[in-house]
Amino acid sequence: MKASIKDIARVAGVSHSTVSRALSDSPVVNPETRARIKRLAREMGYSPDAGARGLVMGRTLTIGVVVTTISDPFIAEVVQGVESTAFKNGYTVILASSGAEPEREVAAVEMLRSKRVDGVIVTASRVGALYKEHLTRIEVPVVLLNNHGESGGPYTFSVRVDDRHGGYLATRHLVERGHRRIAYVSVGEAGHSSDRERQAGYCQALTEAGLPCDPALVFAGNGRWDGGERVLPLLCAPPEPPTAVFCFNDMTAVGLLRSARAAGLSVPEDLAVVGFDDIPIASYVVPSLTTIAQPKFELGEKAMQMVWILIEAQRETATPQVHDTILQGRLVVRESSVGRSE
Repeated sequence: MKASIKDIARVAGVSHSTVSRALSDSPVVNPETRARIKRLAREMGYSPDAGARGLVMGRTLTIGVVVTTISDPFIAEVVQGVESTAFKNGYTVILASSGAEPEREVAAVEMLRSKRVDGVIVTASRVGALYKEHLTRIEVPVVLLNNHGESGGPYTFSVRVDDRHGGYLATRHLVERGHRRIAYVSVGEAGHSSDRERQAGYCQALTEAGLPCDPALVFAGNGRWDGGERVLPLLCAPPEPPTAVFCFNDMTAVGLLRSARAAGLSVPEDLAVVGFDDIPIASYVVPSLTTIAQPKFELGEKAMQMVWILIEAQRETATPQVHDTILQGRLVVRESSVGRSE
C-alpha cells in the first residue's frame, strides 16, 4: 500500500495536519521540519490523491485538450504550446482525439468534463458553430482553437490564425512570380471554416490581380498526404492546366510534390507549389516547400493562457478579461515556388 499522510506523520513524530501543511509549503511550519517531512514523503513513496485534493481545492488543476488527430504534425506543436504553458501554471493536460467529427468532439468534451477538468481546449473545432448551447451548458471554460464559429457563451472563446490573410499571402506570392492560372486544393469537407477562409484569401489575391477566381481550378483534397497525391491527375487534366497551386495545408502539398516527382514534373518549373502550416518536414522535402507559417506554439500558448484567465474569473464569479484572439501567419519562401538558383 502506498504511504499516507498519517504514515508520514507517525514516522516524523508530528501531527498529520503538520505534514499536510508542510507538503503544501505552508510558512506556518518550521523550514527544517518542512524539509524533513518532504524528504520522508519522497523516501516513503508518497503521492497526493488528486481526487481528494481536487475536492478540497474545488478544482483538479487539469485541462482537457481535444485534437482532430494525433498524427497531424501541426497539432503536435500546438499541444506543446498548451502543455508548456499549463505546466508553468501548475496544470496537467489530458488529451482526447475527435477524428475531426463534430459529434465525437462533443462526446470528448463531455468525457473530459466527467473527469472534472477545469477547462477544455478544442483544436480545429466545428462544435463552436454547431453546438453553442451545449458548450454553455457544460459550465467549464472552453477555448476553440482555429475555429471561426460564434462564441458559445460567456466562458467560451477562440484563438486562431488569420486564414484569409494567409491564403491571400500565398496566392499573391504566386501572382508576383508571374503565374496566371493558379489552382487551390481544398480540404474537401463542407463547412470547414479554415478551408473556407483560406480559399477566400486565394480569391481575393486573384481578384486584386485582375484574374478570375475560376471554380474549375478548385480541387478537393482531404487534408492528408494521400489527398495531395491523388489530386495531381486532376490538375493536369484541363486543356490549359494551372502552372501553380496553393494547397490547404502542408500535408496536402507534400503529397502533391511526391506525386509530381513520380510523374516526371519539375517543381517549380512545371508546377509551383505552396502549402500552409510550416510543419517540420516542409523544410526537408525536395524541393523544400514554400508555405504559410502558423505560429503553432503561440496558438497553444495563447489558448492555455485564455483558459487559465477564464478559470480564475469563473472561480471569482467575475467578468473574464479576455477576448477572441487572431494571430497572423507569415510567408516562408522556399524552393517549391522559386527554384534553387533564385
